[in-house]
Amino acid sequence: MPHTLNLMKSEMSDQARWKACLNRDADADGAFVLAVRTTGIYCRPTCPARKPKRQNVEFFAGAVEAERAGYRACKRCAPKGLSPLDLQQKTIEAACIRIKEAEDALTLENLAAEAGISPFHFHRLFRDMTGVTPKQYAKAKRRERFAAELKDGGTVTEAIYGAGYGSSSRFYEKDAKTLGMTPAHYKKGGAGLVIYYTVSPSPLGPLVVGATDKGVCAIQFADDPDEAEAELQDRFPEAELVANDARLKDWVATVIDYLDMPKKGLSLPLDIQGTAFQHRVWQALQDIPVGELATYSDIAQRIGAPRAVRAVGTACGANKIALAIPCHRVVGKNGGLTGYRWGVGRKKKLIHGERG
Repeated sequence: MPHTLNLMKSEMSDQARWKACLNRDADADGAFVLAVRTTGIYCRPTCPARKPKRQNVEFFAGAVEAERAGYRACKRCAPKGLSPLDLQQKTIEAACIRIKEAEDALTLENLAAEAGISPFHFHRLFRDMTGVTPKQYAKAKRRERFAAELKDGGTVTEAIYGAGYGSSSRFYEKDAKTLGMTPAHYKKGGAGLVIYYTVSPSPLGPLVVGATDKGVCAIQFADDPDEAEAELQDRFPEAELVANDARLKDWVATVIDYLDMPKKGLSLPLDIQGTAFQHRVWQALQDIPVGELATYSDIAQRIGAPRAVRAVGTACGANKIALAIPCHRVVGKNGGLTGYRWGVGRKKKLIHGERG
């Protein structure tokens, strides 16, 4: 179960910092440095050197503060540069860009050689940080290119070759089913989908709830009713939007009741659209109990991809169903509220309401 964090503290306590140092906690790398009075050296929390006695240690926010106090950087862990985790993240980010921009398929060996590491290590690092394998990521990007080609007005055949499939038979054999509809239907932007919606006042401002026949597909806040409707229209540009208070009144009432009494919880049938990785993240968010919080690292650990912290953050930001998929319960590693699609102010009120 994700641990509860103290939002009233903008920084870790010295006790928590020392514990992170003893555990060589990678999540603490970059959050602070520890300085040793007896040696005059400051280090990362993850420094592999033998830990000093606690009474000889003081903590600083970063390298600048430590050097102002007269300490010099450890040569072993190089606390002034990028952390090992940051370097790994930059390596994988570069690989993701390379895959996205490549016209032809890249082999694992190609990618690993460009990264300067072994194929086995690269494959494991990529999977840990993104939640998918390089091959899965490449397939997802190729499908995105196919969709973009269609939306730009190309024919289905042109889109297939433009996306790099090589042949139409390969597309239909490998990826056609993953679109959830035929290519011709996809070219029409999913036209024919009916979404019922209503805009209602709420304690956090205008609230739009949208639903298909399968369940709720949108719960969104806005600063005014017109903005709420516009956001829904932008998300489903080809769908038929039908204003229908009567059809949704029970679900809207459930959401408003939750905002007034969050301890009751919120249970609604959902029609969720997203990637396999996003679904894993969103399910983990739904498993966070009311009144408790989790960090992005917690969620990455829960879904079995401990290094995919940034990807978890991206999945949280892609969530369009507020409250029912409670991305507001995810905070930074030091308890900071970080961001929220519908405003940090709303996030703060939701958290305090659930914990009150």
